[in-house]
Amino acid sequence: MVKNAKPKLLKPVRPSAAIDAWYKRKLDQMIDEMNASIAFWLERSYASRQDQIVAMDELPAKQLSRALNKLRRRWQKNFDEAAPKLAKYFTQQVDDRSKKQLQDILKEAGFSVEFTMTSKQADGIRANITENVSLIRSIPQKHFTDIEGMVMRSVQAGRDLHTLSKQLEKQYGKTKKRAALIARDQNNKATAFLTRTRQGELGVKKAIWVHSHAGKVPRPTHLANDGNAYDITKGWYDPDANGKGNGAYIFPGELINCRCISRSIIPGFS
Repeated sequence: MVKNAKPKLLKPVRPSAAIDAWYKRKLDQMIDEMNASIAFWLERSYASRQDQIVAMDELPAKQLSRALNKLRRRWQKNFDEAAPKLAKYFTQQVDDRSKKQLQDILKEAGFSVEFTMTSKQADGIRANITENVSLIRSIPQKHFTDIEGMVMRSVQAGRDLHTLSKQLEKQYGKTKKRAALIARDQNNKATAFLTRTRQGELGVKKAIWVHSHAGKVPRPTHLANDGNAYDITKGWYDPDANGKGNGAYIFPGELINCRCISRSIIPGFS
């Protein structure tokens, strides 16, 4: 290495929009099927033939709750069983794609690198799979908890099926938005972790923080840090990491919904 050689600033490794879209589509498919099942159950169990008002004498709240819990268990089982395979496939796709992208970036810069699976990468991949399994399984948990509250309040107020259906449609939209956030956020996190790990294994010490400029409400501190160098072993100190004025060392893509990425600084070689 030449003492005064000019370092190379590599292109950033970006999360795959295609993987993000694929993951979201898979989650949406399961949510759509679950929502259709709930809507069918409501039509069968909730509507009166005459005025569509809940008939408390025919369908007591306890009976309604038991029926809803049965439906909840069914869909929870479906999500529980699908989660490990889906999470593993997603994480493997992110690993393969981020590795190939980094190899191409390095090759363009004049470096030929073959990556092998290290214990640190393997640990990160296992942790990512575990986190995604938990997030996938949490979708019906939260969805049914919110729906049960709506149904019980509707029973108590004697609301008609149309009013309840409107509320459930809003909840369906919230669940879909949460699924989109899971897909995007986990794609960002997994890509960022694997890139950071491989940066370290290449001997990279510093990188440039790159703000995505993609979110509607960017974090002011992340926007202000755009273009600044940071130590990849400890990250960058964000003075408002939790959004409440508390600081912490973080990495690009680590905080929820953070789309920031990085550009590796490679020391110059003769």
